[in-house]
Amino acid sequence: MTAKLTASLRQAPATLPALAAVALFVVWATDEAGYPVTHWAPGGLIVLALLAIALAAARPRWAGIPAPVRVALLCLAAYTAFSFLSILWAQVPGEAWEGADRTLLYLLVFALFACWSQSAATAALLLAAWTLALVGLAAFTALHLDAAGFAELQSMVPGGRLVYPSGYANANAAQWLMAFWPAVLMARSERLPWALRGLLAGGAVLLAEVALLSQSRGSLYSTPVVLALVLALLPGRVRTFAVLVPVAAAIGAAAPAVLRVGDHLRDGDVVAATLHHAVAAMLIAAAAVALLVALAARAEGRLEVSSAARARLHRGVGAVALATLLFAVVGGLIAVGNPLARVEHGWQTFKGGYTADSQTGSRLISGLGSNRYDFYRVALDEFLAHPVAGLGADNFQQQYLVHGRSNETPRYPHSVELRTLVETGLVGAVLALVGLGAALLAGARAVRRAEPLARCLAAAALAGFGYWAVHGSFDWFWEFAGLGAPAFALLGLACALTPAAGGVASPAAAPAVPAALAAQRPPAPRRSSNGRRALALAGALLALCLAASLAAPWLSQLEVESAARVWTTDAAAAYERLHDAARLNPLSDEAYLVAGSIALRYGDLARADRQFALALGRSPEDAYATLERGAIASSEGERAPALRLLARAARLDPRDPLVRQALQVAREGRRIDLEQLSRLMLLKAQQLA
Repeated sequence: MTAKLTASLRQAPATLPALAAVALFVVWATDEAGYPVTHWAPGGLIVLALLAIALAAARPRWAGIPAPVRVALLCLAAYTAFSFLSILWAQVPGEAWEGADRTLLYLLVFALFACWSQSAATAALLLAAWTLALVGLAAFTALHLDAAGFAELQSMVPGGRLVYPSGYANANAAQWLMAFWPAVLMARSERLPWALRGLLAGGAVLLAEVALLSQSRGSLYSTPVVLALVLALLPGRVRTFAVLVPVAAAIGAAAPAVLRVGDHLRDGDVVAATLHHAVAAMLIAAAAVALLVALAARAEGRLEVSSAARARLHRGVGAVALATLLFAVVGGLIAVGNPLARVEHGWQTFKGGYTADSQTGSRLISGLGSNRYDFYRVALDEFLAHPVAGLGADNFQQQYLVHGRSNETPRYPHSVELRTLVETGLVGAVLALVGLGAALLAGARAVRRAEPLARCLAAAALAGFGYWAVHGSFDWFWEFAGLGAPAFALLGLACALTPAAGGVASPAAAPAVPAALAAQRPPAPRRSSNGRRALALAGALLALCLAASLAAPWLSQLEVESAARVWTTDAAAAYERLHDAARLNPLSDEAYLVAGSIALRYGDLARADRQFALALGRSPEDAYATLERGAIASSEGERAPALRLLARAARLDPRDPLVRQALQVAREGRRIDLEQLSRLMLLKAQQLA
């Protein structure tokens, strides 16, 4: 086995760089799911370096890459370029730059995993390494919860929903469930070692149970959709069902104890015993399934069963699966009651936003109440207003401040599809749709390969990507690099298992050519040394530009965070670092906003006004900078400019009560108290957090 894997690694030189990228994904998974720019931007530089190493080790022949993969690469590269181009018309160019850089990261990840063919052995190494690493992280999370004190639990499970380690409950659930599907589908393969199959099946149970701790309604509705897609589109349905039965039974057995933890924490109860019982139930259920599947896999590998008996067993399990499906559908209809009434109730709760009923009782059955309906309404209106090129990458927030109705201030539309439409328009949507469609077509070809293990791995990778895509259809997962990068890696890995373009045989298998014919064949054209040097130089210049694009916002943010740490003790050093941050990122207004806020704390109104003016020079629609400039003018008795600025701030953020209150004070001829305004802003920020 080791010798075979070593030989496979020699034939697939991109495996080791891809394995290093997998390690990066796991690091992101341990801390905020790679959301902050200070996490994913340096990671993007690492992926760029890994891609360069892979190209230097073995540059892939463009004609040898399967045609659908080439189409996917070209379209996704064009979509990335268009995202950068959207900086030109974005209202907040700094946000557009970061959004384009994140898209660039996903392109680099996809290229690293898709451009080089993988054998079944190397693909199994990559997919199993990532999946088992997530299983280990889930086990650590469960044990860490069990050992945590009550105060720490309140920060890890606020409101009864686990947010550790990603910081966002829905992203937390998605992180585990993206790995759940590859774990289940790999566990069914008779070509993998029996012990590994048992470990993967038990790991799937643990991943699902830890995901339940987040009480994510999105995961509850996404899982049956993905299950239906897996059973409808991927081969090996009977084997999939055979693995899912013990996995689902174990999840169901431990689920009541797991859900009880969130219920108790939401009610403020001390949950030491409850939590300990839940963790024990998780681990016992996972261990039982691991042992059961491992023993079954061991028996399957040792028993010699005739093809006729195997066919009868296959038909029997298939019949049981069909009966189970019918029972589940009928039972579900009975439990749901009138389906039309349930759909109508779901639509009303979805459209009605958060209500008292949606925030009491079990969250998983509390309906669809949230503010997403309003997010989607504004997103669709803005798409209709800017249908061709969109608003610009990551430029949704300002439009929601103006046109939204809820008290939330979302930065993103909470949907991958709507994000693409509203921020990059029809041009971006077509490029993304064609690119992803071509990649999925390549993955579908890999699923139909003759080699059983390669088929299984391609299906497992596509299922993991599919979960991200389905759940991300109504959440803001594109912005979490710890979710998006593994998703594109899984899609790329499925593409890497696609048969080579035209089914070209390996050189060793090529038929011998008679010497006389070989002598008559014209020599293959060779690229001149000058052409090769020019191509290498162009590639190096492109890599440097991409590296600079990823590095500048990252280094700028580091300077901003450094200034935020030292401003109370060394204001001069803070201003200097913010000046450097503004130079490093010439499109973002954040450094000026922070500098203006610091100046306000020190009572330096002239500097504060100057910094806020510089911020508005970069982002003229910034409501905060406009409000602060108006408040400064009011505090200094300049009534006319104060009224003009505060009225503009009210137009930019019409639902903010502080803006309306400040404008009312100015209209009454009174001066705004800047210290009181700062206290109220801080209180508002704490309430939103």
